[in-house]
Amino acid sequence: MVDTVAGAQEGGKQRSVRVVLLALMIAMMLAMLDNMIVGTAMPTIVGELGGLEHLSWVVTGYTLATAASTPIWGKLGDMFGRKGAFLSSIVIFLIGSALSGMAQNMGELIGFRAVQGLGAGGLMVGVMAIIGDLVPPRERGKYQGMMAGVMALAMIGGPLVGGTITDNWGWRWSFYINLPLGAVALVLVSVVLHLPKKRAEAGIDYLGVALLTVGITSIVLVTTWGGSEYAWTSARIMELIAVGVVALVGFVVWQTKAPEPVLPLHIFRSRNFTLMSVIGFITGFVMFGATLFLPLYQQAVQGASATNSGLLLLPMLGAMLVTSMVAGRVTTNTGRYKVFPIVGGALMITGLYLLSLMDTGTSRFTSGVYMAVLGLGMGCLMQITMLVAQNSVEMKDMGVASSSTTLFRTLGSSFGVAVMGALFNNKVKDVMSERAGALGKGITEKSAQLDAKSLAKLPPLAREAYQHAVSAGTHSAFLLGAVIAVLVLLAAFFVKEVPLKGGPQTPKAQEPVAPLVEAV
Repeated sequence: MVDTVAGAQEGGKQRSVRVVLLALMIAMMLAMLDNMIVGTAMPTIVGELGGLEHLSWVVTGYTLATAASTPIWGKLGDMFGRKGAFLSSIVIFLIGSALSGMAQNMGELIGFRAVQGLGAGGLMVGVMAIIGDLVPPRERGKYQGMMAGVMALAMIGGPLVGGTITDNWGWRWSFYINLPLGAVALVLVSVVLHLPKKRAEAGIDYLGVALLTVGITSIVLVTTWGGSEYAWTSARIMELIAVGVVALVGFVVWQTKAPEPVLPLHIFRSRNFTLMSVIGFITGFVMFGATLFLPLYQQAVQGASATNSGLLLLPMLGAMLVTSMVAGRVTTNTGRYKVFPIVGGALMITGLYLLSLMDTGTSRFTSGVYMAVLGLGMGCLMQITMLVAQNSVEMKDMGVASSSTTLFRTLGSSFGVAVMGALFNNKVKDVMSERAGALGKGITEKSAQLDAKSLAKLPPLAREAYQHAVSAGTHSAFLLGAVIAVLVLLAAFFVKEVPLKGGPQTPKAQEPVAPLVEAV
C-alpha cells in the first residue's frame, strides 16, 4: 500500500515536472524565436517606419539589454526567489513585445526592443536555473534533447514563421505573436511551479550592476560597430575599449569587497566552472558565426532561396539535436560526461575545417555533410556546458552560475559575428577588387553582403567574381573558427569528472527534500 501511494506521488511529481518544463520550453522559445522572426520582418518594418540609418539599433538595442541584464536576473533569482524573477522577466518581455508592435517610428521601436531585451535576459537564465533547482544534475541530461530541439526549431522555423506572419498579418504581428505564447507560460508557471521563497538580508549590489552593465555594453558595442560603423582603429572604438576595460577591472575589484556581489568570484575557483565558461564562450563564437555565413554561402554560391534560409541549416541542427539527446541519455544513465566535451571539440574542429574547404563547385550534399559534422560537435557541447557548470556550484549560486554561463555564450556569439564577419568582409572586398577591378570594388564599397535580388542584377562577370569572393570569405572565417575551436579541445582535457549530484553516489541526506512542484 505504501509503495502504491509512493508510486502515485512519484508519478504525479513527474507529470508536474513535465508541465513545468513545457512552460519553460515555451519561454525559451520566446527568447530564441524573437530575433529570427523580427529579422525576416525588418525590410517591411523599415519600409513603413523609415529610419534605415538606425536599422542596426533594432537588433543592437535588444542584444545590449539582453547581455547586460543576464547576470542581474541570475543574481535576483538567487537572492529573492527563482519563480518571482522568472515571472517578472516574462511580463517585461511581453510588455516590450506589445509596445514594439505599437511603435509608430524607428526611435520608439528601438526603445521598446530594449525593454523586450531586458525581459529576454531573464528568460534563458530563468529556464536554466529553474531546471537546475527542479531536476538533479544526474537526471538533467534527459531534458537536453528538449532544449536542443527548441533551439533547432527556432533557428529553422523562425525565418519561415517570420515571413508568413509578415506577408499575411503584417509586421506588427511578429511582436504580437509573443503575447498568447507568453500568457500560456505565465499561467502554467504560476499555477504549477512551487519553489522555496527566499529573502536576502543584504541589499542589491548597485555599484556592481552599474560597472558590469557599462563593461558589457562597451564590449557589445565594440563588436557590433567595429569594422562596420567605425574603423577598428577609430577614436570611438578605442574609447569604448578603454571604458570597457576600466569598468570590468573596477567590477572585479569591487566584487571582492561587495557584501552581496552580483557575480561572486568564488565560483571561478571551481576548475570545471571556469573551463565550462571558456567552452561556452567558444561554442557561442563558432555557432553564431556558422549560422550567419552558411546561409549566405548557400544563397550566393549555391543559388539557394533566401526564403527558406532556415531549412539550409537543417543538417547541422538535426545532427546537433540527435547528439544532444544521446549525450543527455548517456549522462543520465552512466553519470559520465567528460567524453562529450572532448569528442565535441574534436568534431567541431573537423567540421569547421571541412567547411573551410568549400568553394564554388561544392555541392549542397557535400556542404550538408560538413554541416552535420559541425552539428554533431556542437550537440556534444551545448547543454553539457550548462550541466557541468551548475554541478560545480552550490545550490545558492545556481542562478549566478546559469547566468554567467549564458552570458559567456552570448559574449562569444558577439565576438564570433564581429571577428568572423570582419574577416569575411575584408576577404570578399579584396577578391572582388582582384577579379572584377573597379566594378567589384564599387559593388562591395557599401556592403560585402548582397541579397538575392541585388546578386541577380549583377553583370555575369561581377556575379562570378562575387561567388568566388564569398567562397574565399567563408574559407577564411571557418578556418579561423577551426583554430579557435582547438581551445575547446584543450579545455576539455582538463575537465575533472566530478560525480553528478542526485545520482547513486550522492548520499540521500544531501538531496533536496522540499517538493519543488505540486502534483496536478
